[in-house]
Amino acid sequence: MINRKAMKKRISLIAALLLVLASCQKKQEPVEVSPEELHASVDKVIEIMIHDIFSPPVASRIFAYSNIAAYEIIAKKNDKYKSLAGQVTDLKSIPEPKNSENINYEMAALIAHMDISKRLIFSEERMESFRDSLYTIWMDKNETVFNASKEYGLEVADFVGKWMNNDNYKETRTMPKFSVDSDDPSRWQPTPPAYMNGIEPHWDKIRPFAIDSAQQFKPIPPPEFSMEEDSKFYEEVMEVYEVRKSMVGKGDKSDEIAIAQFWDCNPYVSVTRGHLMFATKKITPGAHWIGIAKIASRKSGADFAKTVYAYTKTSIAIADGFISCWAEKYRSNLIRPETVINEYIDDSWEPVLQTPPFPEYTSGHSVVSGAAAIALTDIFGDNFAFDDDTEVPYGLPVRSFTSFNQASDEAALSRMYGGIHYRAAIEVGIKQGRDLGKFIVNKLDMTKG
Repeated sequence: MINRKAMKKRISLIAALLLVLASCQKKQEPVEVSPEELHASVDKVIEIMIHDIFSPPVASRIFAYSNIAAYEIIAKKNDKYKSLAGQVTDLKSIPEPKNSENINYEMAALIAHMDISKRLIFSEERMESFRDSLYTIWMDKNETVFNASKEYGLEVADFVGKWMNNDNYKETRTMPKFSVDSDDPSRWQPTPPAYMNGIEPHWDKIRPFAIDSAQQFKPIPPPEFSMEEDSKFYEEVMEVYEVRKSMVGKGDKSDEIAIAQFWDCNPYVSVTRGHLMFATKKITPGAHWIGIAKIASRKSGADFAKTVYAYTKTSIAIADGFISCWAEKYRSNLIRPETVINEYIDDSWEPVLQTPPFPEYTSGHSVVSGAAAIALTDIFGDNFAFDDDTEVPYGLPVRSFTSFNQASDEAALSRMYGGIHYRAAIEVGIKQGRDLGKFIVNKLDMTKG
């Protein structure tokens, strides 16, 4: 007779073995990492940066390092792209993988992107939550591939992290605050309503990525400060004043106001309600252009590798644009229109946008937009029409453009419509950015064939 206990035990053992085999088979599924997962990671970083309130220059640094980490892994395996080692300042070749057999390079690239991003933001738990959701999916599909890809992605992140930590950023955290010269009428003064100190006065000391130095694209000086009616400076002050006055007659729905608000991108707007002051948070100008890179990548059907490439080249142009622009801002140290107009012309005058807390010349939006547009044009071509929905989450409608350069022209001019920049800062700034962008495009040899 058959021993029933032994039979039951045997059946249970077979069932357990079948479950193990089924589990093993399940964990050997092929894993594809899509561009949408990269877009989601970038969007999460932007969301966290808005929450943590990073200044525009600091935000640009976060984009650049996280994207470079991802790009270097892609370039290691993809025969269309070349490493930035030896092209970007002080960057050496990333380590070779110890065991490349099971590595998914797209997965490893995204893991490195998330890890570098997590190191550079404050609210780490938000990035960890997003990361862990992807980790669970990948591990469930193929644990072997996941573990190999994770090991390599984190190894590269450590390598890039060491390079990143030598860019002088930490040293600038302990440098003295910007000293306001109240005796010189041409010098920048803190502006209402928060009267904040000038942010990042030592950003020119940050190691650049592709440009030779912060001084390489030094622009011509701004018009000399003078309130004489026949002076160039007075003419530019009055232009800002009159443009704002002309909008009043058109009402809040004028196209000029719509343009100013669309490109505001001020990460910290102080709002006063009685005795209460609070902040509304928005994306930075760099984040807006990273958003445009996402739009262009989606519209063109870019695969994962090309999407990483687009983000990387654009973020390098943006980051070096801020280094170049900030060097000039604190060199020329020019007073803002709001301060001049209130002091000399009309003490009740207010700009459309809140004046950001740093000197006027050159316009950061103009420089960064010019540089980013050149990089994106190099990737996706001229006359690349697109609908920009970047500001929809902040209650602003979509704006459409026929090219990246047209968008950068509007972004630059928006600063006059907003009442926060003179014409010289806009026109010289867009040239500064485009010259810088062309240099980066010509210098960085990132594609093969």
